[in-house]
Amino acid sequence: MLYLITASLVWGFSFGLIGNTLTGLPIAWVAAARLLLAALLFLPFVKLLRFKTAARLFLIGAIQFGVMYLAYMRSFQTLKSHEVALFTIFTPIYVAIINDIQHAKFTPRNLLPASLAAAGSAVILWNQGSRIESLAGFGFVQLSGICFALGQLLYCRTFVKHRAELHSKTDKNVFAWLYLGGFAVLLPLAVSDMLHKMPWPDLKQTLTIIYLGVIASGIAFFLWNRGARKVSAARLAVMNNLKIPAAVLISLLVFRERSNPFVLLSGATLIGLAIYMTTTAGARKT
Repeated sequence: MLYLITASLVWGFSFGLIGNTLTGLPIAWVAAARLLLAALLFLPFVKLLRFKTAARLFLIGAIQFGVMYLAYMRSFQTLKSHEVALFTIFTPIYVAIINDIQHAKFTPRNLLPASLAAAGSAVILWNQGSRIESLAGFGFVQLSGICFALGQLLYCRTFVKHRAELHSKTDKNVFAWLYLGGFAVLLPLAVSDMLHKMPWPDLKQTLTIIYLGVIASGIAFFLWNRGARKVSAARLAVMNNLKIPAAVLISLLVFRERSNPFVLLSGATLIGLAIYMTTTAGARKT
């Protein structure tokens, strides 16, 4: 649980940094740079695997990080950073539904707390007075949420399906394969950006990309996927929304944005109740 909380707090800063610092830079190039830095961070720990296992992890990374980042970064072109964060409220629903599909059954106790968490985030969304300025932007956020949900669940199942090979491996021994998969998806687009004489980042933007690549992508995604293997599917679904109130609180305290404390507390209470439900319900492990 600590891994998931830590990653969520780190991501709480990312929305504002991307929306307010990296404006004007090509989205594919920025995303590729982040994943390259993340991959380099874990390459010293990588262990050789059977081709089938490595290919599976590579493809998971292509979905969870490559396609997800492309859609996620694209949404910032038509939505404000807090709107991008708030429109991710459906991610826990995707986690619960995909998990039930994988197990070929419907489990209400997984979907109920996830829905409650989404309701808590929706309360915060309503308080912000946000409106969907672009259906395309909203759609890109949902696509990124589906890819992120699918990737983390497939990662968990990989350690179960290939337990004979991976039982002696830790997450840090395999994580570079995921980042390389995501980087491979974005590399052709990033090269195209450079060939079209993209504007190069200034010092502030460069430092932001390094932070996002090493900390927000490299370390935080590692902590998230590692934590995902240690909690139930229901709790994992709920924790996917913790970054939303975290992002709102950071916006209030760091960026001095205005909000209604009562409504914000109401939304956070619903999310807290959802987390409590997953703790006491004894939901199955993924």
